[in-house]
Amino acid sequence: MNENEIRNLVAEVKQGTLSRRSFIQKVAAIGIAAPIASQILVWNDVAMADATLPYKPAKAGGGGPLKLLFWQAPTLLNPHFAIGTKDQMASRVFFEPLAGWDKEGNLIPCLAAEVPTKANGSLAADGTSVIWKLKQGVKWHDGKPFTADDVVFTWQYAADLATAAYTTGSYKDIKVEKIDDHTIKVIFKAPTPFWADPFVGSVGQILPKHHFGDYSGAKSREAPANLKPVGTGPYKFVEFKPGDLIRAERNLDYHVKNQPHFDTLEIKGGGDAVSAARAVLQTGEYDFAWNMQVEEEVLKRMEASGKGKLDITPSGNVEFIILNTTDPWTEVDGERSNAKTKHPTLSDPAVRRAINLLLDRDSIQKFIYGRGGVATASFVNAPKQFKSPKLKYEFSIDKANKILDEAGWKKGADGIREKDGKKLKYVFQTSTNAPRQKTQAIIKQACEKAGIEIEIKAVTASVFFSSDVGNPDTYSKFYADMEMYNTTQPQPDPERFLNQCVSWEIASKDNKWLGRNISRYSDPEADKAYKAAQNELDPVKRAALLIKVDETFCEANVFLPLLSRNVVNANVNNLMVDMSGWDVTTWNLASWYRT
Repeated sequence: MNENEIRNLVAEVKQGTLSRRSFIQKVAAIGIAAPIASQILVWNDVAMADATLPYKPAKAGGGGPLKLLFWQAPTLLNPHFAIGTKDQMASRVFFEPLAGWDKEGNLIPCLAAEVPTKANGSLAADGTSVIWKLKQGVKWHDGKPFTADDVVFTWQYAADLATAAYTTGSYKDIKVEKIDDHTIKVIFKAPTPFWADPFVGSVGQILPKHHFGDYSGAKSREAPANLKPVGTGPYKFVEFKPGDLIRAERNLDYHVKNQPHFDTLEIKGGGDAVSAARAVLQTGEYDFAWNMQVEEEVLKRMEASGKGKLDITPSGNVEFIILNTTDPWTEVDGERSNAKTKHPTLSDPAVRRAINLLLDRDSIQKFIYGRGGVATASFVNAPKQFKSPKLKYEFSIDKANKILDEAGWKKGADGIREKDGKKLKYVFQTSTNAPRQKTQAIIKQACEKAGIEIEIKAVTASVFFSSDVGNPDTYSKFYADMEMYNTTQPQPDPERFLNQCVSWEIASKDNKWLGRNISRYSDPEADKAYKAAQNELDPVKRAALLIKVDETFCEANVFLPLLSRNVVNANVNNLMVDMSGWDVTTWNLASWYRT
């Protein structure tokens, strides 16, 4: 299918002779995934689809309590500091973006009055600016009006390097102008093909200027609202016990008619994935449990109880291992794993290549994750046109041994390989849950057969994924040789996802370890390709540039992808939820209801 054929299909959609769904199915056949197909329609002035969950309640309230389990407990409620998914989800209960992403990759207005298009005059034809019209009549939870001043302030707050926000990458290279109280203009430095990043989805939540205005920059961590949020969302803050409990109540002034359905909200943290699954699928004690990282056979037994069901949503998320090429055991400038240092042994490409060959991805997928993931060698797996066709995986203990032999790593009397007095002994850390510990055990066993000693370390999930800068065991500090976790792709486009591979996002003490590049590894060619992709309007050329970034890190064996992950949650049978693989679980919490 060539460009003209795609244009003809777009014309049919505009004329009403071809449905949106049929268009998406036709272009999917040539490798254009649904989210990108939706963006093609928007660029050609076809309106976005409605939200994916029809809302049936005829009035707000009356639904009683909604009880959620996040076994990785939230520890803060400022979305711009929320490096962990658990904190992003909790923040989204109270704060909202201008728009979010549904499961089909459609952009759904939230605090925006409409989605910008060329037809409504909001999208510049040259890709250098976008105008957002804001919904009128929206109030903050304290009764103050939501205006363009809050949006402009959010940009200033996140773009300020002294704030050290997790979201800085989405804001530092743009300008935002207030046109009037309910209209703002985002100006990009250059033509920007993926304009729906600032103020959208998990990175786009708007902060009230009157609560955060005195706490930007170096004072940002002192804001009381970091723990006592005042937002525009469907539920108002009542209580927060970090690492344990969130309580909220229905926002009586919510800006969407007849929403939300529930009167109160409770988010209970802690425990583990198995107990969370049991509390929904077997006992029905809770309505919903997030992230069912539980072995497949255990989930099937629980589902047989009949109280609840799994909700499985495709996504761009990936379970992967990072090999630390910096030194996690030597402190430089007040931090370990400093980018100025080199790892004593993992800086050797041969060692990293050997470890990649010792990962039995097929067994991990088949016997541990089941429906929860598909084995992969690529960091980016969706949409399809951004997945590298080159990256392949292989499991071979023999080849790993041969590579290490040829690189001069000889086995000592204890069976552990060494060279120049340095041994291949590593601390391999991840969060505490059964699938991850079983994965660690499989990898440890294979590594031992190649003369590599692995010390397994499991950190409580609420600690490992914490945004607390004083915590030494967070994944972003990376004080270990290897670590494994699931990283979420927050948009149906991998540009922001891949900023985990650029030099200017390296996590460090200076940015309070909120930089997106946890690995500390960098490559000038990856930086160059990424910057070029940011301004490349040709979709084929842009995809090739982003694929190059992915390939650079995977072929260097710094990123060792294991599984392309599905979003797997559990809910009781009478709870209607709206999940998205391109946004956080709570992206459309206001529309949940009980039948």
